[in-house]
Amino acid sequence: MAFAVWLVVALVPKVGGVGWATITDHLAAVSAAALAGLTALWLAGLWAYTYVLTGSLPGLRNTQAFSLNAAGSAVSNLFPFGGAAGVAVTAVMASSWGHTARAITTSTIVSGLWNALGRVALPLVALAVQGAAVLGRTVLAATLTTAVALVVTVAALTRLRWLSGVLRGRARRFVVRLRRQNAQVIRRNWAKMTTGMVAYLALQALLLWCCLAVTGVELSPGALVAAFAVSRLLTLAVVTPGGFGVSENGTIALLVALGTPAGPAVAGVLLFAVFTYLAEIPMGGVAWLNWSVRRARSA
Repeated sequence: MAFAVWLVVALVPKVGGVGWATITDHLAAVSAAALAGLTALWLAGLWAYTYVLTGSLPGLRNTQAFSLNAAGSAVSNLFPFGGAAGVAVTAVMASSWGHTARAITTSTIVSGLWNALGRVALPLVALAVQGAAVLGRTVLAATLTTAVALVVTVAALTRLRWLSGVLRGRARRFVVRLRRQNAQVIRRNWAKMTTGMVAYLALQALLLWCCLAVTGVELSPGALVAAFAVSRLLTLAVVTPGGFGVSENGTIALLVALGTPAGPAVAGVLLFAVFTYLAEIPMGGVAWLNWSVRRARSA
């Protein structure tokens, strides 16, 4: 976390080529009404994602899915490799609502696949909209490499048959049943999960565009898609929690390379990070506390 903070405090001004005084001036100029609108847009995106979770875990309500996502994201944003801890938190919460370990495991795999597919689609959409001219050769190479790695991972996870052939006994039977349950959930709810994921990514991209707009940046559709694709791909960097600091610097570098005014671009990207990273931590803490209190009362 200290390294992530250093990446933002010390490196962002160097990457953007602008001082903190200028950055804070642009952030201070954002009105309360604009912040309220951005908050509503951020919450709408999180609600859209609940359909991915309810589709992957039948019987889960949208309100419960919202709490699951909030608590898991908060933990993931606090620790390097925090995704594993986030999965543990969501598993405990889901099991308290009566979901079986096998159903929770299926949900974790399937929702993870849909997240991976979404991250793979983003750079491909960026290429389709504007091509290498927007991404640049270096960013394009890194983006495509990451996309290929995710495709390989998705292919490996969707075909658990190879794993069932390696294992024996109870482990093999568990994997066989899990593969069947994965296929059943995907066959029944793929449309619902895909719609939720597309809506979630679209609303997040719109949030980035609005964050940049209120700080004085006007982006073309191609530049927006490219910036959003790079931003989301760099959140995979496990060197910091949630890729914080890495994602922001990479996105700023791309926007500056595209000729975007440095001060407004840096302010807009940091404002986007406030919603997609920092705000998720207290919200997840509230969700976890609310679940803990309800569980204690029902015990």
